[in-house]
Amino acid sequence: MYGNEFLAERFEENRTQLKAVAYRMLGSAGEAEDAVQEAWIRLSRCDSRAIENLGGWLTTVVGRVCLDMLRTRRSRREEPLDTVTPEPHACGPVLGAQRDADPEQQAVMADSVGLAMLVVLETLDPAERLAFVLHDMFAVPFDEIARVVDRTPAAARQLASRARRRVQGVDPAPDPDLTRKREVVDAFLAAARGGDFEALVAVLDPDVVVRSDTGAGGIGASAQVRGAAAVARQAMMFAPFARSSRRALVDGEPAVISTREGGRFSVMVFTIARGKVVEMSVINDTARLPGLDLTVLND
Repeated sequence: MYGNEFLAERFEENRTQLKAVAYRMLGSAGEAEDAVQEAWIRLSRCDSRAIENLGGWLTTVVGRVCLDMLRTRRSRREEPLDTVTPEPHACGPVLGAQRDADPEQQAVMADSVGLAMLVVLETLDPAERLAFVLHDMFAVPFDEIARVVDRTPAAARQLASRARRRVQGVDPAPDPDLTRKREVVDAFLAAARGGDFEALVAVLDPDVVVRSDTGAGGIGASAQVRGAAAVARQAMMFAPFARSSRRALVDGEPAVISTREGGRFSVMVFTIARGKVVEMSVINDTARLPGLDLTVLND
């Protein structure tokens, strides 16, 4: 159907969409580029004369590659974004080590997708994520998605439906206690954004503690800061991230989602008692996200 040069030209015509699909699946510009590269390798090795819809074929191939990469992440206890070296795929060669990601490019791509969307997508099962991204974002039919996830079209539709309910989470019914807690969180964020040390101390319990995961994937390593003054000083350094934060709920407790370097993100969960912040848990490890009941709230 295509000569080599013409095939390469047609592939380049689809590259932007393919990378968009891969980025929404993987949340990593570097890994997205690797997935697109793998799709080209598979295309160059197959009989392109049998492909009637090249764009659709490439989209489903990229989806399958990303699904493999996501499952590999989980088998490794989900290493942090941009640190995973993809495993060889059954129909392709071993890819090289992950290239150094451009932090500015990561941030631009994160903005284009939406921080809230990326965070919620990270909480989905890989098959749910693929079904939602391919169908709801790129209009791939369920019969094609079914072949990628090795399910029936009806099952693929169910995967997308479950994912859609998570992605389209809305604010819960008003809860007076939750409203008061959110007011405390809002006061903390306002003080952090404004660099107001005294206001930060005022909203913190004297024995407040902050726990955050650290190290490779956050597994088995944590950092802790205790006391209102120490936490307030740390929060002053949090100011640049506080400006880009989004409100959320995690397991029913107030939380905020903030961007970090390289377009990555962290989730901070607040425990409020007696009108004060008594504990904060900072989650930087993406391996923990699927276990969270996370809803991004409308600002």
